[in-house]
Amino acid sequence: MNLSLPAYSIGALLYCPANNAGIVNSLVNEKFGKQFSLALCLEDTIQDNCVADAENILVSSLQALQLRHAQKPFYLPKIFIRIRNPEQAIRLLDRLKDAEALITGFNIPKFSLGNADAYLKVLGEINRHRENPCYIMPILESPDLVHLLDRANILYSLKEKLDSISQYVLNIRVGGNDLCHRFGLRRRSNETIYKIRPVADIFSDIITVFGMDYVVSGPVFEYYDGKDWEAGLEQELDDDRLCGFIGKTVIHPNQIRLVNEAYKVPLKDYNDAKAILGWDANSPSLVAGSIVKERMNEYKTHYNWALRTLLLAEAYGLK
Repeated sequence: MNLSLPAYSIGALLYCPANNAGIVNSLVNEKFGKQFSLALCLEDTIQDNCVADAENILVSSLQALQLRHAQKPFYLPKIFIRIRNPEQAIRLLDRLKDAEALITGFNIPKFSLGNADAYLKVLGEINRHRENPCYIMPILESPDLVHLLDRANILYSLKEKLDSISQYVLNIRVGGNDLCHRFGLRRRSNETIYKIRPVADIFSDIITVFGMDYVVSGPVFEYYDGKDWEAGLEQELDDDRLCGFIGKTVIHPNQIRLVNEAYKVPLKDYNDAKAILGWDANSPSLVAGSIVKERMNEYKTHYNWALRTLLLAEAYGLK
């Protein structure tokens, strides 16, 4: 079980096209608040013939961000770059020079058996020459996960590869829209992705394989305005948590607040978790009523839940 606080504190990961030069002023002015992470995307949000220009804007933006933060501090989120290939990671870090210190790691889209070894090799090279760890967040969204006959073998093979560098795997992420695309499906604002059973089954298998050892983050909810979108996102966040996901990729600042609120820990959960972890080792009984006497707490079966609950409380606070 991953007990690393940074893995739990990615929270709302705001996606932003890497060619959005306005992101610098937004961060300097703390437009998005002080509890989110940021992914600068060079993949699906950028036209193939515009990648070089987007890289130039990304490098200029991060260098400007570093300079302005040195002049007057402001909230700096964990920053990730969503790259297209392993070589792009090396190239960008070289170009960033001192500003590479702002980079927490890389999002790896369409992570698969076909590209895993190349990405892991580059990650090893980067971390041999870097003072602070450079993490990866592989995104499981490749079409090969759709096929039932191969899915289990693919997932366990990917996990075996990631286990070899597990200290650098901050989150496992899932690509809900990419998987829905394979079926030509799309949910409405008042529906959660868990009603799309073929995709929800893939998510379930990912949690089964990775969820005991890694923090797995929830999929994009594509609505951020209009009728029912807040209620729809809140319901999907409830389903995310119940199914084992922690945190969520967001595509608009409007979603950040709802994600952070969803992962705050209810006070009664926090108190029960502390009671479970502080169980009297000499007690003849390993079961007791909860603090508010409304449910059963059992030391042996709720211990991992209690560990996770306290980590979430530290990352998101209490409600």
